[in-house]
Amino acid sequence: MSSARPPGLPIVDAMTPAVLVLAGPVTRDEVPGLCDEVRARLEATGAGVVVCDVGGLGPPGLGVVDLLSRLQLAARRAGGRIRLRDADPALHALLDLVGLRFEVEGEPEQREPALRVEEAVEPGDPAV
Repeated sequence: MSSARPPGLPIVDAMTPAVLVLAGPVTRDEVPGLCDEVRARLEATGAGVVVCDVGGLGPPGLGVVDLLSRLQLAARRAGGRIRLRDADPALHALLDLVGLRFEVEGEPEQREPALRVEEAVEPGDPAV
């Protein structure tokens, strides 16, 4: 028995980004393949974001920073971006130290107000 593909374009949920799990220490030889994988997932999903699960990378170092910056560059060149999932606090600190900013799952965007914060205006306050 064989099953035929349905006619037409495949159904893609553009709101659900692809997930790329990065596990173990990544060697320099593996980086180009991972960049190709990011580009392929952006093209396949059309979501514009690839989530990189970095929880299994181990202790962060400059090799991890180099990997993430190359993945972000590959994603930008393909018209998308990467988002980090399960990033270690030490990785956050290292990325801040070298001046790189990545979108991280679970953190509010800068323009979003914090939850449960309400601004009140007192009668008689001057208009700003």
